[in-house]
Amino acid sequence: MEWHEVLPAVCTALIVISAVLVAIGWRLIRLGKRDAHQKVMITAAAFALLFFVLYLARTLFVGNTAWGGPESLRTVYLAFLLFHIVLAAAAAVFGITTLALAWRKRFARHRKWGRTTSVTWFITALTGVMVYLLLYVMYPGGHTKPVLEAIFG
Repeated sequence: MEWHEVLPAVCTALIVISAVLVAIGWRLIRLGKRDAHQKVMITAAAFALLFFVLYLARTLFVGNTAWGGPESLRTVYLAFLLFHIVLAAAAAVFGITTLALAWRKRFARHRKWGRTTSVTWFITALTGVMVYLLLYVMYPGGHTKPVLEAIFG
């Protein structure tokens, strides 16, 4: 097995760890443990950032995995994937906003954004796991060209 073949599993694990840490952070703040909450949420953000860096590197240098399932499910899969991508982009923006509000000590707004951000992140992680299962467990596909190769030949 080559190094790039384990990246999808590693990336999926990073997102799951991030979501679990967000859940733990949510619980900690409900218990009034602000310092622990801050540390856990920063760690969750670090795992999400590591995911993004690895995912981007894989997309640029290795490529993404093509749908390997039945043609009859392709449209449904692509619609689901689009939903996941849009949700992930929104979750990233929400996450950055929520972190920025905490950094600036605007805790009332941070609390409001945090609720939406957390739920969005949980759904993103869940749909990310489902994409992984569809592409690598249920219907293994092949790799497409890396983005850099597609652009520069």
